[in-house]
Amino acid sequence: MFNEVYDVIVVGAGHAGSEAAAAAANMGSKTLLVTMSLQNIAQMSCNPAMGGIAKGQIVREIDALGGYSGIVSDTSAIQFKMLNKSKGPAMWSPRVQSDRMRFAEDWRLLLEGTPNLDFYQEMVSGLLVKNHKVVGVKTSLGIEIKAKSVVLTNGTFLNGLIHIGDKNFGGGRAGEKAATGITEQLVGLGFESGRMKTGTPPRVDGRSLDYSKMVEQPGDSNPEKFSYLDTTKPLKNQRACHMTYTSLEVHDLLREGFDRSPMFNGRIKSLGPRYCPSIEDKINRFADKERHQLFIEPEGWNTCEVYVNGFSTSLPEDVQFKALRSVVGFENVKFFRPGYAIEYDYFPPTQLKHTLETKLIEGLYFAGQINGTTGYEEAASQGLMAGINASLKVNEKDPFTLKRDEAYIGVLVDDLITKGTEEPYRMFTSRAEYRTLLRQDNADKRLTTKGYKLGLASEKRLKRMEEKHEAAEKFVSFFETQSVKPEIINPILESKKSAVVKQSGKLFKVFARPNIEMEDVRKVESVEAYIKDNNLDREVIEQTEIQVKYAGYIAKEKNNADKLTRLEYVKIPEGFDYSQIKSMSLEAREKLKKIQPTTVSQASRISGVSPNDISVLLVYMGR
Repeated sequence: MFNEVYDVIVVGAGHAGSEAAAAAANMGSKTLLVTMSLQNIAQMSCNPAMGGIAKGQIVREIDALGGYSGIVSDTSAIQFKMLNKSKGPAMWSPRVQSDRMRFAEDWRLLLEGTPNLDFYQEMVSGLLVKNHKVVGVKTSLGIEIKAKSVVLTNGTFLNGLIHIGDKNFGGGRAGEKAATGITEQLVGLGFESGRMKTGTPPRVDGRSLDYSKMVEQPGDSNPEKFSYLDTTKPLKNQRACHMTYTSLEVHDLLREGFDRSPMFNGRIKSLGPRYCPSIEDKINRFADKERHQLFIEPEGWNTCEVYVNGFSTSLPEDVQFKALRSVVGFENVKFFRPGYAIEYDYFPPTQLKHTLETKLIEGLYFAGQINGTTGYEEAASQGLMAGINASLKVNEKDPFTLKRDEAYIGVLVDDLITKGTEEPYRMFTSRAEYRTLLRQDNADKRLTTKGYKLGLASEKRLKRMEEKHEAAEKFVSFFETQSVKPEIINPILESKKSAVVKQSGKLFKVFARPNIEMEDVRKVESVEAYIKDNNLDREVIEQTEIQVKYAGYIAKEKNNADKLTRLEYVKIPEGFDYSQIKSMSLEAREKLKKIQPTTVSQASRISGVSPNDISVLLVYMGR
C-alpha cells in the first residue's frame, strides 16, 4: 500500500473523517483512512447523542445526500425524541440517545464494508507538498504515502492539551496522545492558526445513582428515525434519561476550587463554546441562578456508564467529586473518570474555498474542528462535503457546493468561509434565514437528487423520495379540490372553538386554519377514505399537513430566496483587485481582499462590507 498513489487520503477517523472517507470511496476514489487508533473510529468523544436543534436537520441532510451518520444513528439508538414539536415544523429537530460502543462499532463495520477504502493506523506528522500542491502525507515512522488529495480531520488532536484543575498533559482525548507536526508545517507554509477550547463532564457509575429522586425523561411514545431509508425500523423499546438540578450548596462547593481552575487562573486563554459552557462558567456568569439542570444520559443499552450532561468542567477532580455528591440523586456517586477541558489548534476557515479546499495548497481540504466548529453533526457534514469535493477534483469534475437556501450544510460552510469564527461554531436554526425551507422533514426532497447524481444516494433511495413527495402533492391537491358541506365540517370546527362556515368550501381553506390539525380533518369521511385507499404512511400525512398549513410562509420564503439568489450568479473574477476601487471603504477592501469571495452574494455577507460597498462593487463590475 505504501507504493501506490491514493486518490484521497483522509487523516483522522472521527465523525468528519469517517464521512469523508466513506464519501470519497463510495464515489469510486481509491481512499486511505489514516488514524492513530483503529479501535476508536467514530468515537463519541463527548455526549452519547446525535441530532438536536438544527443538528438533527444536518443529520437528515447527510442522510439524504448518501452519507452514513443517519443510518448509524438509527442502528445504535436507545432513545428518540423530536424536539420543539410544540413549535412550527421549521423548528422540529430529531435527536437520538446513542449506544456509544455500538455507534462506533456500526461505523467501523460500515467503513470496512465500503469498496475502495483502505485503513492504516499511525500518526500523520506532516504533509508532502510540491509547488503549492499536496502530494501525500508523512507518518511519525517516516513513511511517505502519496496521494492526489488530502483531507485533514484532526479534531482536538493538533497539539491537544488536557486540563484537570492545576494539572495538564498532552492529549487529543482522554487516554489518547496528541498529534504533533502538522500545525507547525502549515504555519510555515503561510497558514494562520489559533487555539480553541472545549470540555466534557465526568462519567459516572449509574449503579451508584438514585434515579427515584430524579425526573424521568422518556423518549417519544411514537418514535421516528433519522434515515429516509427503510433499512432500520423505529425503536420499540427505549432507555429513559433523567433530570436533576444543581443547588446553591453545589455552587458554593464548586467556587471553592475556582482558584485552581485553569479557566479562571489564566492557564486556559482560548475560547470555548459559548452555548455549551462549563458548570463553573455557568455559575460565574449566571450568579443569580439558584440551580441549573443536569441531564443524566445512559451511554448504552447494557453499560452502567452515565454521561452527566450540563456538568462540563475542568475543575480539580476532588472539587468535581465533592460538588457532584451534593447533587440530588448523586449522594453516593462513583466516578469512572473526571471531566476535563482540552485546548487544541484550529485554522480560521476564511482560508478555505466553498469546497473546503484550502486557498494556499491545492488538493488540501480541512473538515471538522480544525475549522473551528464544535459538534459531531457539524463535523460530519464538513467531512462529507470535503470527501465529495476531493473525489470530484481528482477525477477532474465540477465541484459540489450547497447554497444557503438549499441546506443547513450550505449555511454552515458559507458562515465559516465568509465570516470565519473566533469561538467554537455551533449550528442553530436562527443562523439560517430560510429555515422554513430547510426543514428536517424535506431534506430528502432537497438533496437526494443531488446525492444520486454524485453517485452516493442509491436509485432505490431516489425512487422512495419521489414516490413519497408525489403522494404528498396528490394529497395536497385532494384538499385543494375537495369541497365540504357546513353540516359535516361545522361540528368539528365547533369542537375546536373555531368559526363555523355558512356554505360549502374547499377543505384546504379549513385545514389551513392554525388550530385545525390533521386529526381533525380526518374526521371527515372522505379524508380518512383517501388515506386508507392510497395506503398513506405517517411521512406522507405529515408532509401534506406541513404543505397545507405553511403554504403561505413557504411561498414567501422561497420568493425571498429567489430574489437574493440572483446575486449568487454574479461571479467575481478570480484575483479581482479591490485596491483600485477607491470609493469603497478601506475596511471593505481589506476584508474582500483577504476572503476573496467568489460571488457578489458571498461578498455581501462578509462582516464589515456594507450595502453601499456592494453597490460600488456592482457598478465597478458593470452591473
